[in-house]
Amino acid sequence: MSFITLLILTLSRYCIIMKKLILYLQRRKYELLLLALIQHLFIGIFLQDMDFYTEIMRPVNMFIVGIASVGVFADTSKWRSTIKNALFLFVLLLPLGLPFIGKIPHFMSIHSLAYFFFFVFIFYEVMKFLIKPSYINVDIISASACGYFLLIETGVFLLQFLFYYDSTSFTGIDVANHATVFMDLIYFCSITLTSIGFGDITPTSHYMKLITALFGILGQFYAVVLMGILIGKFSTQTKQKE
Repeated sequence: MSFITLLILTLSRYCIIMKKLILYLQRRKYELLLLALIQHLFIGIFLQDMDFYTEIMRPVNMFIVGIASVGVFADTSKWRSTIKNALFLFVLLLPLGLPFIGKIPHFMSIHSLAYFFFFVFIFYEVMKFLIKPSYINVDIISASACGYFLLIETGVFLLQFLFYYDSTSFTGIDVANHATVFMDLIYFCSITLTSIGFGDITPTSHYMKLITALFGILGQFYAVVLMGILIGKFSTQTKQKE
């Protein structure tokens, strides 16, 4: 067998494998995205080495989220997929440069802002899907949960951007390294969104207080709107069956 023939066969098998992978990502897109978001936010539960988390796990986590979000953009326009891919490449490369250029002024602010737009873009696509169908299935339930975790993601990176812009805007944040700041903000956004509010981490500046208040209101609004959407879909599905 010649080298050219072997190369063609290898490429053909690779293309077949990639097609199967893409089809699987499309079929299980919201379930996979939900798992990817959960591991991205809460993988720190199982890790003690913060340097390992910052330098290794964060790029790996973002790669998993990016791959899991492929199916969400499968039926979107070409330009939206292109923007998503560009944002994904950007947010994937930024953590890789953290050990080398992480001390450059405003690097973490740019890093946080890029992540914010990336997750806002995914959240927009998920909400579009939630509104359209007139039925309830596993995808609808998974997408609903994805929306909730995406709200946390967007809140975390918006507040992280503001925190690195003004580190006095919060009290109670562990500033030992970038990983502890990130985890503390996950915790803060989660307890704000769920209206628990322990008070161990608090905003100090007036603009941060207002942004936190707005974030809590948006979380409640999402829950109310989502409940209305699900009830409406269930009613429509019941009528169609009758």
